[in-house]
Amino acid sequence: MSDFPDLDPVLHFPKRLMIMGVLDATTTTEASFLKDNLHLSDSDLSKQMKALHDAGYVDITKSGHGRGSRTNYSATRSGRKAYATYKAQLTQLIRLSEQIPLDN
Repeated sequence: MSDFPDLDPVLHFPKRLMIMGVLDATTTTEASFLKDNLHLSDSDLSKQMKALHDAGYVDITKSGHGRGSRTNYSATRSGRKAYATYKAQLTQLIRLSEQIPLDN
């Protein structure tokens, strides 16, 4: 069917999608909040954020040094747009699946 939307391959990973959901609802979010609430390890969060940052979807701000350092993340304008588009495309896919005749 040609009506299928092309889903964003960067956001098509559940962890990245959850991260963008949080970032879309906030101005800025600390790394510790994401790790604690999404149950991500330091290395996993770093890996997911690198992919989102490389796509231009997330800005990363670091402050301080050593144990007192903090890393904050925020969604960029293009990241917010990509997330909104992805949600709309998922909704479209669900609607398409609901239109399939199930006559057996």
